Amino acid sequence: MTDIDDLHVEDFCKDTAKILLALYKRFPQKTTLYVEDISGPDSPDEFGLHSPRFNACFNTMLWLAENDYLSYSQTIKQEALESVVLSHRAFTFLSSWQEAAPIASGTALELPSGSPVLPLTRVEHLRKTLLNATSTQLKLLVLGYMQQSRDYQ
Repeated sequence: MTDIDDLHVEDFCKDTAKILLALYKRFPQKTTLYVEDISGPDSPDEFGLHSPRFNACFNTMLWLAENDYLSYSQTIKQEALESVVLSHRAFTFLSSWQEAAPIASGTALELPSGSPVLPLTRVEHLRKTLLNATSTQLKLLVLGYMQQSRDYQ
């Protein structure tokens, strides 16, 4: 069970997975990535300030850029990044094969009975985990990938 104080880490991991998958799908085309497309609709308050959830997603985008997962040309206010593309390291890491998904100890995504076990790319594991697994399993996968990608060439 997740401590309520750590929910921001699960949101960060979910946003990270969505951002990486969106950019992988468009690679190598540069695109505009809107925060609302990742975090969902936002209703700024009477002063025009975005919700904490929206701001956290925007800051996830910036953090991914600062840590060489993506690059962009400029921000559009605090609502989007313009000319965004995966970094070379992130693209090659996500495209590489992963024999076993590090989702949770002793746990893997279920395959139909009798299905051959084929290796999947990391991006395929990420996509399946985002769609089918719990937020804790997604967090473990994303954080595991970040650890593995740290020294990936």
